[in-house]
Amino acid sequence: MASHQDFVDYVAEQLRDAGDIRSRKMFGEYGVYCDGIFFAVICDDQLFIKVTPAGEAAFPHLPKAPPYDGARDYIWVEDVDDRDTMADLTRLTCLALQAQPKKRWK
Repeated sequence: MASHQDFVDYVAEQLRDAGDIRSRKMFGEYGVYCDGIFFAVICDDQLFIKVTPAGEAAFPHLPKAPPYDGARDYIWVEDVDDRDTMADLTRLTCLALQAQPKKRWK
C-alpha cells in the first residue's frame, strides 16, 4: 500500500519547527528531508526516522522497525500528532547525520 499525499503533507506540517521540510516520491513511497538532509521515510502512511546514537539516547522509548522488507531498523514514530517529540527527534537526527563523514561512491 502506497502512502497518501495528505499524510505526507500532514507530517511535513507537524515537523515545520524542525526546519525546512521537503518530501520526495521514491519507489512509490516518500523520502523526507530537513534542511536538505535525508533523515526519514514515509511508508504505508507511517513515519520512520533514521536511527542515530543521539536519537536513541534521547528517545529510548520509541520503537524501532524496518519501513519495508529488507530495510534496517528506523525509529518508528507511531504518534505523528506529537509535534514536539517529532521536531526534537528530527533536529537531533539531522545534526548527527550532518556530522557523519560523507560517503564517496566509486
